[in-house]
Amino acid sequence: MANTKKYQQIILQFLEDYAAIKSPFWPDVQNQIVADTQNHHYQLVRLGWDEKKRFVHYVAFHFDIIDGKVWIQANNTDREIADELIALGINRENIILGFHKPEVRAKLGFAVA
Repeated sequence: MANTKKYQQIILQFLEDYAAIKSPFWPDVQNQIVADTQNHHYQLVRLGWDEKKRFVHYVAFHFDIIDGKVWIQANNTDREIADELIALGINRENIILGFHKPEVRAKLGFAVA
């Protein structure tokens, strides 16, 4: 349980830091943090209008904490967020790349499940 609280704080800080970055390509799009701290689901959503032409609803990141492990469910950026989370204090063996098939996860050096 101690890891869960620690990992929650790290994920929320990561999302806050990333949400503070405005996209030069989408100046009218907001970054919104969606956090269910009771059930341990966390997302960064981009929401707004692309130059007033197209509605944007885009999940940049999605994390879950399940059984003391951080599941990266989605990373729709070019950032190596698993490495960033390690640098912030999450143990490599407690990170699961949920967007990869289980047989692929074993080959990547992170937790399998």
